[in-house]
Amino acid sequence: MKSRWTGEARRAERLPFPVVPLPVQAIYNLLVQPSPLRFLKNVNRGREIATVLLNYGFGDVLERLGLLPYLKWGRRLISRKARDATEQLTTARRIRLALQDLGPTFVKFGQVLSTRADLIPQDLIDELSLLREQVPPFAQENVDRQLEEEFGRPINELFATFDNHPLAAGSLAQVHRAVSKDGRNLVVKIRRPSVVSCVEPDVVLMLELAQLLERHVPESRVFDPVGLVKQFTRTIRREMNFRREGRAMLDFARRFEGDPRLYVPKVEQELLTESVVVMEFISGIRVDDSAAIRAAGLDPNQLARDGAEIFMRMAFEMGVFHGDPHPGNIRILPSGPICLLDYGMVGFLDDGRRELLVDLFVAIARQDVNSVIKVVMNLGEPTQQIDRILLQADVRDFLDAYYGVPLEQLHVGQLLTDFIGILSSHGLHIPGDLMVLVRAIITLEGVGRGLDPRFNIAEVLAPFVENLIRERYQPRRILERTLTDVRTLVAAAHDVPLHLGKTLKKISQDDVKVQLEHRGLDHLISEFDRSSNRIIVGMLLSSIILATALLIRAGNADSYWFALPLFILSGLLGVWLVWGILRSGRL
Repeated sequence: MKSRWTGEARRAERLPFPVVPLPVQAIYNLLVQPSPLRFLKNVNRGREIATVLLNYGFGDVLERLGLLPYLKWGRRLISRKARDATEQLTTARRIRLALQDLGPTFVKFGQVLSTRADLIPQDLIDELSLLREQVPPFAQENVDRQLEEEFGRPINELFATFDNHPLAAGSLAQVHRAVSKDGRNLVVKIRRPSVVSCVEPDVVLMLELAQLLERHVPESRVFDPVGLVKQFTRTIRREMNFRREGRAMLDFARRFEGDPRLYVPKVEQELLTESVVVMEFISGIRVDDSAAIRAAGLDPNQLARDGAEIFMRMAFEMGVFHGDPHPGNIRILPSGPICLLDYGMVGFLDDGRRELLVDLFVAIARQDVNSVIKVVMNLGEPTQQIDRILLQADVRDFLDAYYGVPLEQLHVGQLLTDFIGILSSHGLHIPGDLMVLVRAIITLEGVGRGLDPRFNIAEVLAPFVENLIRERYQPRRILERTLTDVRTLVAAAHDVPLHLGKTLKKISQDDVKVQLEHRGLDHLISEFDRSSNRIIVGMLLSSIILATALLIRAGNADSYWFALPLFILSGLLGVWLVWGILRSGRL
């Protein structure tokens, strides 16, 4: 096994064979640092991913990642006609098609990417928004077996009736209707039996691929590939945990207990596990069915306003909000309350970020460019060197474009999109939960305008921002912040003697160490190792060729049978070495 892997590694580096043993650091790098071998440790799936990327014209990326040499045979199976067809497509479309071919995990990843307008170009976002999950429902015997394993009882003891035909089937779960023993209509959401075993290896490979991208394709770092994969991993693991979703529904029901405008489906707590959630069936009107809403005698404008106010309460008062309020997840009950479905994606907004958002709103209202930039730098994380002068100019143009616009004419969705576009162009990475909030507000504005073209979410947002500003300057809040700052200072002062003592002790024992981080030397070291290996191999081959030529020249019959084959073999190895150097393009 060892020789096969090292042989593949040599072919990836386009070297004939190493003659110098790998040092300890090289072995550590091979095992720990991002490398093609680590990506291909799951050989079948890793090669499948690399082959799909090659099929859609990303061979140059695979070449830079060091993965292309592993696909020599698969590469021959790709027809020239297929390659020509993909070359006619845009890069964004090829990315979407590749994700579609790679299966449900990658489709989910593309859907998450489509929400990151701060990192992803708009043309790619438009393409990724077209991704759809196309998976068949899993067999009824799997449903029966999973329910019995989860609850220790057969399905006919759990429900009075159970519909074998699923209402919907997704990449993570499918939904069935059922009736409880006491006659209540229910929905049973069941996780796919093998979804965890499929998703977990994929996210590990995605992380390996992202690390390879950041290591070997420096220009990709502006998109933060590793950060995106980590955010996706956290998101999909949350969505696969139905116990978490059930608890979120119970939490929202408790928080809105006194607000008749929002109805949260009841959860059957005794039938709640990590892979199954049973809840009340909701047969309301879809929020995008305007005709049915009007036929029910409901006011679309009031519904739009109620929905926006409910969301603003979640985000700016409670700090936890529904992360995916698209029309398919919103129902209107006949009596008027709004019902939100699918609590698998929930966003969080802590006090610190709420305060920063207030600072941002105040700075925008005052046309204070420097304060806007200061808040943005605290909210986001730079992924590249920031040109502050250019950023100031772009922020000033942004503020001028929206200054003086009447509230009723303000499009919050467009404003947020333009603002995120500025941050993205300057390499400022916004935290995932904030992007979920921005996306949810933009989606809600679209839903509201679908109900009433005159609806303006800014009119709903403004009172919540004003309330946050008033609350900030209340004596109680000022006292709380002051006490918190004092506690922090006291704790820091308490630790100073301890840290000072440790430092002096290390100095007295000559135990002070300075850590230096070198950047950009890995490639130089790799090139040096490659060059030295080639020199040593070339010298050895030259010596063998010269020695065997002298033996042949001497005409000694006893050594002739030994010298001639060795001479021919050395010559062939020499040709192989030259061919490897020519193929690498580094003569």
